[in-house]
Amino acid sequence: MRSKEIKRFFSEVRKKTEAICRPLAIEDYSVQPVVDVSPPKWHLAHTTWFFEQFILVPYKKEYSLYNEDYSYLFNSYYNNAGERVLRPNRGLMTRPTVEEVYSYRGYVTTAVEMLLEEAPDDTIINLVEIGIHHEQQHQELLHYDIKYILGNQPTFPSYETAEILTEVERQKKLIAIEEGVYTIGHRESTFCFDNELGVHKTYIQPFLISETVVTNGEYLEFIEDGGYEDFNLWHADGWDFIRKNKITAPLYWYKTKGTWHYYNGKGLEKINKNLPVMHVSYYEAFAFAEWKQMRLPTEFEWEVAASKLQYGQVWEWTASAYLPYPNFKKAAGALGEYNGKFMVNQHVLRGASVATSDNHSRITYRNFFNPQLRWMFSGIRLAK
Repeated sequence: MRSKEIKRFFSEVRKKTEAICRPLAIEDYSVQPVVDVSPPKWHLAHTTWFFEQFILVPYKKEYSLYNEDYSYLFNSYYNNAGERVLRPNRGLMTRPTVEEVYSYRGYVTTAVEMLLEEAPDDTIINLVEIGIHHEQQHQELLHYDIKYILGNQPTFPSYETAEILTEVERQKKLIAIEEGVYTIGHRESTFCFDNELGVHKTYIQPFLISETVVTNGEYLEFIEDGGYEDFNLWHADGWDFIRKNKITAPLYWYKTKGTWHYYNGKGLEKINKNLPVMHVSYYEAFAFAEWKQMRLPTEFEWEVAASKLQYGQVWEWTASAYLPYPNFKKAAGALGEYNGKFMVNQHVLRGASVATSDNHSRITYRNFFNPQLRWMFSGIRLAK
């Protein structure tokens, strides 16, 4: 029964990835404007390579590789899986063509579905499940990357799979959380990533946390009050970053004819002050909190308070560095590189965004990015 459920889940996810890309023009598929953005064609191929490399090659009898070069072309960062094209060079690959990549996807999808028809053991089913969730993460990255590719073009084109945010109220209510010893980490029998494990207790001081995330209107007040010009509000790294890169507003914000506009995937429009602010770095989130004479919550405070919060539109920066939980264990081999190797120089974000898969919107999910990054759907919630 479980293999049938996983097969259905697998098929749905594979189709959704392609649906996200379907509105793109062929010219959009291979573009890589900056190192953090991967071409849509690369995402389509890499998520396919993952299933081929970790499931079909070791577990499907007499499986024949679609193309021997693809392991080199579409490996991301798995040193255990061999050599790979460096991340900044992904956009240089005009070959294989988009048509060939879709053919590759079809070939591997069919092979995995056939494997799941053979009543595989739990080892294979668990690996397929990891692959599915891995592809769902790339679906969200596709939303980020497509927006960056189109949002940095002179005409600001619209696209069908653009995110849709809903309005929220300005901060009105602060929720009080009592001090105490709380349990942190994933405790259910459902799927989770390894960085959510290592269930442990942590002591929390009493604190207040905003019921809602920060809006564009609130953030606009920070800008107009000189928030980007007051070094007292910023970490030294953050101040250096915004000065070096001449940053004066969130990503995709533009002031034209005295009025603030932003690119939201539907084109260039006037700022809606009632929508959550999005595309801010950790540096900007910290500076805004300083300006409000508040702070960012720790990831543990956020998890303790999560059941009382409104969330799900933007990932929320926390004050916590991305570190392993007690008793965290990396898996052996290449899959052990999945999360553990990135536990340095990154900050944790909690919650979910409008591009997050429903089954990833759980209170123990630990997203993580470098503090200067802004192209993901990141926002702010305040605490004190």
